[in-house]
Amino acid sequence: MSDAEENPLEKTEKDGGTEMEEEEEEEEEYNPDYLKEEDMQQELEEDTLAGKESQEEEDAEETEEQAPAAEEEEDAGEEMEEEVLAAEEEEDAGAQEETRVGRLLLTDSLLAMSGTFPHSLQPEASKFSRGLSLQSEFLNLDQNGLDKQQSSSPEKQPSGELEGTTGQKPEDEPGQERTREPGKGEWRKKRSVSYSKSEEEKGFQPKAEIQKESLVSTTTEDSLFQKDDSDSVYPLSMTWSFGWNSSLPVFYLRDEAQRVLLYICAHTAVIYDVFKNDQRHLQGHPNVISCLCISEDRRWIATADKGPNCLIIIWDSFSGIPVHTIFDSCPKDSGIRAIAITRDAKYLATISDAEVQQVCIWKWTLAVETPACTLDLNKEYGFQNYLSFNPANNRELVSNSKTQAIYYSWQEERNILAHSAPLLTEKTFNKLVGKFSQSVFHLNLTQVLSATMEGKLVVWDIHRPPPSASSPLGFPYIKPCKLVHLQKESITVLTTVDSYIVTGDIRGNIKFYDHTLSIVNWYSQFKLSTIRCLSFSKTPPAPPTEKSDFPPDCTLKGESFIVRNFIIGTSDATVYHLTTDGTKLEKLFVEPKGAICAIACHPYQPFIAIGSLCGLIKVWNYEKKSYLFSRVFEKGLGVQCLTYNPEGVLLGVGFTEGTVYILDAMSLENGSPQPFKYSRTNVIHISFSHDSQYMATADVSFTVAVYKVMVKNGQRVWEYLARLRSHHKSIQNLLFGVHLDSNETRLLSLGKDRLLIEYDLPKSYKDHLEVLDIHQTDQGCYPTCMVWYPPLTRELFLLICNSGYKMKLFNSITKMCRKTLLGPTYGSPIEQIQILPVKTASELQKRYLVFMNKDKVGLQILPVDGNPHKTTSVVCHPDGGAGITVSYDGCCIFTAGGADRSVVQWKVNLRSWKTIFTILSSAVKVLIRWRVERCRNTSACQSFLLS
Repeated sequence: MSDAEENPLEKTEKDGGTEMEEEEEEEEEYNPDYLKEEDMQQELEEDTLAGKESQEEEDAEETEEQAPAAEEEEDAGEEMEEEVLAAEEEEDAGAQEETRVGRLLLTDSLLAMSGTFPHSLQPEASKFSRGLSLQSEFLNLDQNGLDKQQSSSPEKQPSGELEGTTGQKPEDEPGQERTREPGKGEWRKKRSVSYSKSEEEKGFQPKAEIQKESLVSTTTEDSLFQKDDSDSVYPLSMTWSFGWNSSLPVFYLRDEAQRVLLYICAHTAVIYDVFKNDQRHLQGHPNVISCLCISEDRRWIATADKGPNCLIIIWDSFSGIPVHTIFDSCPKDSGIRAIAITRDAKYLATISDAEVQQVCIWKWTLAVETPACTLDLNKEYGFQNYLSFNPANNRELVSNSKTQAIYYSWQEERNILAHSAPLLTEKTFNKLVGKFSQSVFHLNLTQVLSATMEGKLVVWDIHRPPPSASSPLGFPYIKPCKLVHLQKESITVLTTVDSYIVTGDIRGNIKFYDHTLSIVNWYSQFKLSTIRCLSFSKTPPAPPTEKSDFPPDCTLKGESFIVRNFIIGTSDATVYHLTTDGTKLEKLFVEPKGAICAIACHPYQPFIAIGSLCGLIKVWNYEKKSYLFSRVFEKGLGVQCLTYNPEGVLLGVGFTEGTVYILDAMSLENGSPQPFKYSRTNVIHISFSHDSQYMATADVSFTVAVYKVMVKNGQRVWEYLARLRSHHKSIQNLLFGVHLDSNETRLLSLGKDRLLIEYDLPKSYKDHLEVLDIHQTDQGCYPTCMVWYPPLTRELFLLICNSGYKMKLFNSITKMCRKTLLGPTYGSPIEQIQILPVKTASELQKRYLVFMNKDKVGLQILPVDGNPHKTTSVVCHPDGGAGITVSYDGCCIFTAGGADRSVVQWKVNLRSWKTIFTILSSAVKVLIRWRVERCRNTSACQSFLLS
């Protein structure tokens, strides 16, 4: 029996408007309240049940009347609705349109509860449910639509059709309706679908004739970048991702006519159109993505992460929709280390990252949550970090660690995953083999190839017992055949394309071999760094013409070397595109290869500066998403912090070994003749005063240093003033301010030692930094960050957050704590805060606070009052954020991810946030109003109201 047969009420609610009129016309045959009454008989009192039955009899008599009576009932329902709306307008004349929408949505959702609403609201509820059911026709996505549409549209499937969904319940035939015969407990089907005359005149068709198609089955390759994501319903939405996790491969997703790439940025998979300079983000992982793979036809993308609540998600690359998610994919939340998908995209294989690795094969097209087969590997095999399927046989796989290669044979009928892992030592071939990098199946499909870091290739023979073997345990196995010394350089990448075996090495060379392992051609003239990944175009190369300029191969015949265009990813986080016809190498983008800890926004231009520990500073135009200029510092200088001065002319940079540079903001050239080196340790904070006369830095040795502008020979130059070790624990924040009465510059530092120290800059001189006062901010918890509180009141405050999720307001002059409030509680204390800038003077009284904790970025409505519902947050960097900055106009927030080598741009949408809060607050008001109305006639409610 199908779901609809078990619960006819669900079918009635889904069918919506097409069956509402039918209920009124055929009440005798089909009573939608039948099951409601049957379920509520034991709970309702006898007098209530009798009243309900009498009311139903009256309704049944009314439905037997002619069409004018039905129209009068609708008019009565409309009058009732108008009366309710008029009463609410009198109660709350200042309600907004969003309030009315929230009331309607809440009322309709509550009407689904059987037997809990008075009959006076039922006509209005019918109208609401009809409208919402029509809306759900267009918004509802059929969960089984993927498999249904693929089975009906084979041309849109990868080779080897995806298997249908198991456990799918049968559905009724179109044009059929379920009715229940009086006195019987079985439902019968009625082949006529009736609807009211008014609906017929308006063009409404019965639901049975409406055909639903899932978005996955109807989208094409060009659909993804045609979506308009400008109107987001979220307060914070990801708009761009700077950076690339260069330890993971980049894939050639679309042909050269579009040149669309797929790569990983932290916990997000990025689909990047090079020609359009546009990104689409596949978001859903709670942890940093650890591995990914794509199907042969580039339609299906599989991503996996490692960490708590790890997931495996399969995406449709045409629409960006996650078609299947596998929860609890590995024990103890260890995560996935390697993943592979078959050529026809039917099966998925994973290797966990646990101490005892587990190999799993998933029939993901069946939407199952458990693997079809599992195998626990021996610890002696080492950590297997690479996995691939046999392109011609879905039942064969190969994986390898640095010391062991393993061949797998999946015996599906026996539910066994057999494996063969012969031990390979130097005595096997009497030669040094080296550590394995990657393993693939040979073009002849009877051998396995394993590349090593010694430039050699291990050839394994696959021994497959005949099907008529007498032994039931006779499984295929591999045996080392020979060791081929291909080249001197270490092989880092091994793959196959068409009729070639391709290698990439540590010197940046790319070489092509035939099936006999004889070299055919190579690319070594580009002087690239270590090859990390190679991804070839989906489309085979076109036959050569007179205008073709393919290079000749290195055989005696000297024929044209024709191969597909491909993408190259290198260890220095650079991605190239090679057009083989003409041998044209294009650099697509260069990203930092080290952790990103420093970001800063220009004070009046849409520029963002990004600094990396690898010594690279890049400046982007974040509105046009265009790279402007960059500078790479010498080895050993890692950028730890940077900031613009208020005029946007200078860029102060602090480095990991204590050096401080003052650069020209537009050219990144030295603004001062020599850098300052007065610290021996990492400079973690740098800040300019409001008039750009002072610059202060703080290092990990708890020392504050101050620099000042001097005039020498008619030129303004920066000179070192003084430094002081004022704290005995790490300095959390360094902040400049202004005295309101004298307009003099103030400097404050906040330490983990719970001390807030203000320095007397006017009284400071060469090599002497004067301290004005010292105050203790907390007793048990330690402070994490501080910011000047906006002038929302007459009193000027300093806002300080601590490790106990508290926010404290201190008087800026006396340093007295005036208020302590609860701050955002999203798993970890706030680590960085900034005030969102405003565009106009009218917004000065509507301010917002931007905060960042360990892994989330969020907004809070000011003034602070401890209300937890005035905050919102979203995961930005699961492994921990390193920095935050805000654009000059307050429209964007940028977060740096540190070790994940990424910077994420978030669009601020305050309007949607206000709408959400308005709807929620209005919904609560309607719920309270309904509860009071429902129990107004009871004695308990009357006594409560009188009291």
